[in-house]
Amino acid sequence: MRDIRALPKAHLHVHLESTVRPETIRELGGTPPGDTPFRSFREFADRRARVRELLRTPGDFRRIAVEFCADEAAQGVRYAEVTFTAASHCERVGAPEMPLEAVLDGLAEGRRYGIECRLLLDHSRRRPVERMWRTLKLAQRYEDVVGIGLAGDESYPLAPFAGVCDAARDAGLRLVHHAGEFGGPGSIREALTLGHAGRIGHGIRVLEDPELVREVRGRGIALEVCPTSNVLLGLVPSLAAHPLPLLREAGLVVTLNTDGETSLADEYARVRDTFRWPDAELAALARAGVVASFAGPELKAEMLEGIDAWLGGGA
Repeated sequence: MRDIRALPKAHLHVHLESTVRPETIRELGGTPPGDTPFRSFREFADRRARVRELLRTPGDFRRIAVEFCADEAAQGVRYAEVTFTAASHCERVGAPEMPLEAVLDGLAEGRRYGIECRLLLDHSRRRPVERMWRTLKLAQRYEDVVGIGLAGDESYPLAPFAGVCDAARDAGLRLVHHAGEFGGPGSIREALTLGHAGRIGHGIRVLEDPELVREVRGRGIALEVCPTSNVLLGLVPSLAAHPLPLLREAGLVVTLNTDGETSLADEYARVRDTFRWPDAELAALARAGVVASFAGPELKAEMLEGIDAWLGGGA
Protein backbone atom coordinates (compact mmCIF):
# COMPACT_ATOMS: atom_id res chain seq x y z
CA MET A 1 0.00 0.00 0.00
CA ARG A 2 1.19 3.48 -0.86
CA ASP A 3 1.81 6.08 1.84
CA ILE A 4 -1.44 8.01 2.22
CA ARG A 5 0.38 11.01 3.66
CA ALA A 6 2.23 11.34 0.35
CA LEU A 7 -1.03 11.55 -1.60
CA PRO A 8 -1.72 15.24 -2.45
CA LYS A 9 -5.10 16.09 -0.95
CA ALA A 10 -7.58 18.95 -0.80
CA HIS A 11 -9.56 19.35 2.42
CA LEU A 12 -12.90 21.05 1.76
CA HIS A 13 -14.99 20.52 4.90
CA VAL A 14 -13.17 21.27 8.13
CA HIS A 15 -14.10 23.68 10.93
CA LEU A 16 -11.11 25.57 12.32
CA GLU A 17 -12.45 25.54 15.87
CA SER A 18 -12.60 21.73 15.78
CA THR A 19 -8.93 21.38 14.87
CA VAL A 20 -7.34 23.19 17.81
CA ARG A 21 -4.59 21.05 19.31
CA PRO A 22 -5.29 19.59 22.78
CA GLU A 23 -2.12 21.19 24.17
CA THR A 24 -3.19 24.57 22.78
CA ILE A 25 -6.60 24.22 24.44
CA ARG A 26 -4.86 23.49 27.75
CA GLU A 27 -2.52 26.45 27.39
CA LEU A 28 -5.49 28.70 26.69
CA GLY A 29 -7.12 27.55 29.92
CA GLY A 30 -9.53 24.91 28.66
CA THR A 31 -10.03 21.16 28.85
CA PRO A 32 -9.68 19.25 25.58
CA PRO A 33 -12.89 17.50 24.55
CA GLY A 34 -12.87 13.72 24.53
CA ASP A 35 -13.17 11.58 21.42
CA THR A 36 -16.32 9.75 22.55
CA PRO A 37 -19.45 9.78 20.39
CA PHE A 38 -21.81 12.71 20.83
CA ARG A 39 -25.22 12.12 22.40
CA SER A 40 -26.81 14.87 20.31
CA PHE A 41 -26.02 17.60 17.82
CA ARG A 42 -26.42 20.08 20.68
CA GLU A 43 -23.59 18.38 22.60
CA PHE A 44 -21.44 18.52 19.46
CA ALA A 45 -22.13 22.25 19.06
CA ASP A 46 -21.56 22.94 22.76
CA ARG A 47 -18.14 21.27 22.70
CA ARG A 48 -17.14 23.45 19.77
CA ALA A 49 -18.50 26.54 21.54
CA ARG A 50 -16.37 25.87 24.62
CA VAL A 51 -13.26 25.93 22.43
CA ARG A 52 -14.39 29.15 20.73
CA GLU A 53 -14.73 30.86 24.11
CA LEU A 54 -11.01 30.34 24.77
CA LEU A 55 -9.99 32.44 21.76
CA ARG A 56 -9.65 36.07 22.83
CA THR A 57 -6.57 37.78 21.40
CA PRO A 58 -5.08 38.20 17.91
CA GLY A 59 -2.31 35.86 19.01
CA ASP A 60 -4.82 33.14 19.89
CA PHE A 61 -6.50 33.27 16.50
CA ARG A 62 -3.22 33.51 14.61
CA ARG A 63 -1.79 30.59 16.55
CA ILE A 64 -4.60 28.15 15.78
CA ALA A 65 -4.42 29.09 12.10
CA VAL A 66 -0.66 28.49 11.88
CA GLU A 67 -0.99 25.20 13.77
CA PHE A 68 -3.83 24.15 11.47
CA CYS A 69 -1.56 24.67 8.46
CA ALA A 70 1.28 22.69 10.04
CA ASP A 71 -0.97 19.79 11.01
CA GLU A 72 -2.76 19.64 7.65
CA ALA A 73 0.48 19.79 5.68
CA ALA A 74 1.83 16.88 7.74
CA GLN A 75 -1.15 14.84 6.51
CA GLY A 76 -0.37 15.54 2.86
CA VAL A 77 -2.98 18.28 2.46
CA ARG A 78 -1.79 20.77 -0.14
CA TYR A 79 -4.91 22.93 -0.22
CA ALA A 80 -7.65 23.52 2.34
CA GLU A 81 -10.84 25.54 2.54
CA VAL A 82 -11.33 25.92 6.25
CA THR A 83 -14.62 27.06 7.74
CA PHE A 84 -14.57 29.83 10.35
CA THR A 85 -17.44 31.46 12.23
CA ALA A 86 -16.08 34.99 11.89
CA ALA A 87 -19.10 37.16 12.72
CA SER A 88 -19.80 35.24 15.93
CA HIS A 89 -16.21 35.69 17.12
CA CYS A 90 -16.26 39.38 16.20
CA GLU A 91 -19.36 39.97 18.31
CA ARG A 92 -17.98 37.96 21.23
CA VAL A 93 -14.65 39.78 21.46
CA GLY A 94 -16.06 43.17 20.49
CA ALA A 95 -13.69 43.68 17.56
CA PRO A 96 -15.36 43.81 14.14
CA GLU A 97 -12.48 42.48 12.04
CA MET A 98 -9.82 41.26 14.46
CA PRO A 99 -10.54 37.50 14.62
CA LEU A 100 -10.83 37.16 10.85
CA GLU A 101 -7.75 39.25 10.12
CA ALA A 102 -5.71 37.33 12.71
CA VAL A 103 -6.76 33.97 11.21
CA LEU A 104 -5.91 35.20 7.71
CA ASP A 105 -2.50 36.33 8.98
CA GLY A 106 -1.96 32.86 10.47
CA LEU A 107 -2.95 31.10 7.27
CA ALA A 108 -0.58 33.33 5.30
CA GLU A 109 2.23 32.51 7.74
CA GLY A 110 1.35 28.82 7.44
CA ARG A 111 2.20 28.78 3.74
CA ARG A 112 5.75 28.06 4.79
CA TYR A 113 4.58 24.46 5.34
CA GLY A 114 3.75 24.08 1.66
CA ILE A 115 0.00 24.45 1.97
CA GLU A 116 -2.46 27.04 0.68
CA CYS A 117 -5.52 27.71 2.83
CA ARG A 118 -8.55 29.86 2.13
CA LEU A 119 -11.62 30.56 4.23
CA LEU A 120 -15.32 29.85 4.09
CA LEU A 121 -17.33 31.87 6.60
CA ASP A 122 -20.26 30.02 8.10
CA HIS A 123 -23.39 31.15 9.89
CA SER A 124 -25.67 29.13 12.15
CA ARG A 125 -29.22 28.68 10.92
CA ARG A 126 -30.32 29.39 14.50
CA ARG A 127 -28.80 32.87 14.52
CA PRO A 128 -30.27 36.14 13.21
CA VAL A 129 -30.30 37.00 9.53
CA GLU A 130 -28.59 40.30 10.41
CA ARG A 131 -25.49 38.42 11.51
CA MET A 132 -25.31 36.64 8.15
CA TRP A 133 -25.40 40.02 6.43
CA ARG A 134 -22.38 40.96 8.56
CA THR A 135 -20.74 37.70 7.52
CA LEU A 136 -21.28 38.60 3.88
CA LYS A 137 -19.78 42.07 4.37
CA LEU A 138 -16.71 40.54 5.99
CA ALA A 139 -16.35 38.00 3.19
CA GLN A 140 -16.45 40.72 0.55
CA ARG A 141 -13.57 42.59 2.16
CA TYR A 142 -10.90 39.86 2.06
CA GLU A 143 -9.54 38.13 -1.03
CA ASP A 144 -8.74 34.87 0.74
CA VAL A 145 -12.36 34.43 1.83
CA VAL A 146 -13.86 32.43 -1.03
CA GLY A 147 -17.42 31.99 0.15
CA ILE A 148 -20.04 31.80 2.86
CA GLY A 149 -22.62 29.25 3.92
CA LEU A 150 -25.16 28.11 6.46
CA ALA A 151 -24.38 25.49 9.07
CA GLY A 152 -25.93 24.20 12.27
CA ASP A 153 -29.28 22.60 13.01
CA GLU A 154 -30.93 21.79 9.68
CA SER A 155 -34.40 21.81 11.23
CA TYR A 156 -34.10 25.59 10.89
CA PRO A 157 -34.96 26.52 7.28
CA LEU A 158 -32.68 28.29 4.87
CA ALA A 159 -35.49 30.44 3.46
CA PRO A 160 -35.03 33.44 5.83
CA PHE A 161 -31.46 33.78 4.52
CA ALA A 162 -32.36 33.66 0.81
CA GLY A 163 -31.75 37.39 0.34
CA VAL A 164 -28.22 37.11 1.71
CA CYS A 165 -27.56 34.14 -0.55
CA ASP A 166 -28.79 36.14 -3.55
CA ALA A 167 -26.46 39.00 -2.64
CA ALA A 168 -23.50 36.68 -2.13
CA ARG A 169 -24.05 35.03 -5.51
CA ASP A 170 -24.35 38.43 -7.19
CA ALA A 171 -21.09 39.52 -5.50
CA GLY A 172 -19.24 36.53 -6.97
CA LEU A 173 -18.83 34.62 -3.71
CA ARG A 174 -19.30 30.87 -3.57
CA LEU A 175 -22.03 29.38 -1.42
CA VAL A 176 -21.53 26.09 0.42
CA HIS A 177 -24.24 25.02 2.85
CA HIS A 178 -24.54 22.15 5.30
CA ALA A 179 -27.51 20.06 4.16
CA GLY A 180 -28.58 16.43 4.03
CA GLU A 181 -26.76 15.67 7.27
CA PHE A 182 -29.48 15.79 9.93
CA GLY A 183 -31.99 17.22 7.47
CA GLY A 184 -33.48 15.10 4.71
CA PRO A 185 -33.39 15.59 0.94
CA GLY A 186 -35.56 18.70 1.30
CA SER A 187 -32.69 20.52 2.99
CA ILE A 188 -30.48 19.74 -0.02
CA ARG A 189 -33.09 21.02 -2.47
CA GLU A 190 -33.39 24.21 -0.47
CA ALA A 191 -29.59 24.65 -0.44
CA LEU A 192 -29.47 24.25 -4.22
CA THR A 193 -32.43 26.51 -5.05
CA LEU A 194 -32.75 29.28 -2.47
CA GLY A 195 -29.14 28.89 -1.33
CA HIS A 196 -27.42 28.71 -4.77
CA ALA A 197 -25.05 26.08 -3.36
CA GLY A 198 -22.05 25.15 -5.49
CA ARG A 199 -21.21 22.27 -3.14
CA ILE A 200 -23.10 20.55 -0.35
CA GLY A 201 -21.60 20.07 3.09
CA HIS A 202 -22.29 16.41 3.98
CA GLY A 203 -25.30 15.61 1.75
CA ILE A 204 -25.39 11.93 2.65
CA ARG A 205 -29.20 11.79 2.75
CA VAL A 206 -29.46 12.59 -0.95
CA LEU A 207 -29.87 8.86 -1.54
CA GLU A 208 -33.35 9.00 -0.02
CA ASP A 209 -34.64 10.82 -3.13
CA PRO A 210 -33.77 9.19 -6.49
CA GLU A 211 -34.91 12.26 -8.42
CA LEU A 212 -32.62 14.46 -6.35
CA VAL A 213 -29.76 12.03 -6.94
CA ARG A 214 -30.25 12.46 -10.68
CA GLU A 215 -30.30 16.25 -10.35
CA VAL A 216 -27.21 16.44 -8.14
CA ARG A 217 -25.37 14.01 -10.41
CA GLY A 218 -26.42 15.86 -13.56
CA ARG A 219 -25.29 19.21 -12.20
CA GLY A 220 -22.00 17.82 -10.93
CA ILE A 221 -22.62 19.13 -7.42
CA ALA A 222 -19.89 17.82 -5.14
CA LEU A 223 -20.70 16.37 -1.73
CA GLU A 224 -18.33 17.04 1.17
CA VAL A 225 -18.62 13.70 2.95
CA CYS A 226 -17.24 13.30 6.49
CA PRO A 227 -17.65 9.63 7.50
CA THR A 228 -16.01 9.67 10.95
CA SER A 229 -17.99 12.74 11.95
CA ASN A 230 -21.20 11.08 10.78
CA VAL A 231 -20.46 8.08 13.00
CA LEU A 232 -19.58 10.24 16.03
CA LEU A 233 -22.83 12.14 15.63
CA GLY A 234 -24.85 8.96 15.41
CA LEU A 235 -26.04 9.52 11.86
CA VAL A 236 -24.80 6.06 10.90
CA PRO A 237 -24.12 3.21 13.33
CA SER A 238 -20.62 2.44 12.10
CA LEU A 239 -18.15 3.27 9.37
CA ALA A 240 -18.93 -0.05 7.69
CA ALA A 241 -22.59 1.04 7.45
CA HIS A 242 -21.74 4.44 5.98
CA PRO A 243 -23.31 5.23 2.58
CA LEU A 244 -20.01 6.44 1.11
CA PRO A 245 -19.74 3.49 -1.33
CA LEU A 246 -23.39 3.90 -2.35
CA LEU A 247 -22.87 7.59 -3.03
CA ARG A 248 -19.97 6.75 -5.33
CA GLU A 249 -21.87 3.92 -7.00
CA ALA A 250 -24.68 6.41 -7.73
CA GLY A 251 -22.22 8.40 -9.84
CA LEU A 252 -22.17 11.40 -7.49
CA VAL A 253 -19.14 13.63 -7.04
CA VAL A 254 -17.87 12.58 -3.62
CA THR A 255 -15.05 14.27 -1.75
CA LEU A 256 -13.59 12.95 1.50
CA ASN A 257 -13.30 15.28 4.49
CA THR A 258 -13.21 15.27 8.29
CA ASP A 259 -15.39 18.06 9.75
CA GLY A 260 -12.37 18.56 12.01
CA GLU A 261 -13.06 15.38 14.00
CA THR A 262 -10.00 13.45 12.79
CA SER A 263 -7.07 13.95 10.42
CA LEU A 264 -7.59 13.63 6.68
CA ALA A 265 -4.85 11.00 6.28
CA ASP A 266 -6.52 8.92 8.98
CA GLU A 267 -9.88 9.33 7.25
CA TYR A 268 -8.42 8.03 3.99
CA ALA A 269 -6.85 5.11 5.86
CA ARG A 270 -10.12 4.22 7.59
CA VAL A 271 -12.00 4.28 4.30
CA ARG A 272 -9.35 2.13 2.62
CA ASP A 273 -9.37 -0.44 5.41
CA THR A 274 -13.14 -0.51 5.98
CA PHE A 275 -14.20 -0.81 2.36
CA ARG A 276 -11.05 -2.60 1.14
CA TRP A 277 -10.56 0.00 -1.53
CA PRO A 278 -7.39 -0.09 -3.63
CA ASP A 279 -5.16 2.93 -4.02
CA ALA A 280 -6.87 3.80 -7.30
CA GLU A 281 -10.09 4.49 -5.36
CA LEU A 282 -8.24 6.73 -2.92
CA ALA A 283 -6.67 8.60 -5.83
CA ALA A 284 -10.15 9.08 -7.34
CA LEU A 285 -11.38 10.59 -4.08
CA ALA A 286 -8.37 12.89 -3.97
CA ARG A 287 -8.93 14.00 -7.58
CA ALA A 288 -12.57 14.75 -6.85
CA GLY A 289 -11.54 16.96 -3.94
CA VAL A 290 -9.08 18.92 -6.05
CA VAL A 291 -11.51 19.42 -8.94
CA ALA A 292 -14.36 20.45 -6.62
CA SER A 293 -12.18 22.93 -4.75
CA PHE A 294 -11.98 26.66 -5.36
CA ALA A 295 -8.22 26.52 -5.83
CA GLY A 296 -6.65 28.28 -8.77
CA PRO A 297 -6.04 26.39 -12.03
CA GLU A 298 -2.27 26.18 -11.61
CA LEU A 299 -2.47 24.63 -8.16
CA LYS A 300 -5.20 22.26 -9.31
CA ALA A 301 -3.07 21.09 -12.23
CA GLU A 302 -0.03 20.63 -9.99
CA MET A 303 -2.01 18.60 -7.45
CA LEU A 304 -3.62 16.41 -10.11
CA GLU A 305 -0.19 15.67 -11.54
CA GLY A 306 0.98 14.80 -8.04
CA ILE A 307 -1.94 12.40 -7.56
CA ASP A 308 -1.12 10.67 -10.86
CA ALA A 309 2.53 10.42 -9.82
CA TRP A 310 1.53 8.96 -6.43
CA LEU A 311 -0.60 6.30 -8.10
CA GLY A 312 1.97 5.56 -10.79
CA GLY A 313 4.83 5.29 -8.37
CA GLY A 314 4.06 1.79 -7.16
CA ALA A 315 3.62 0.53 -3.62
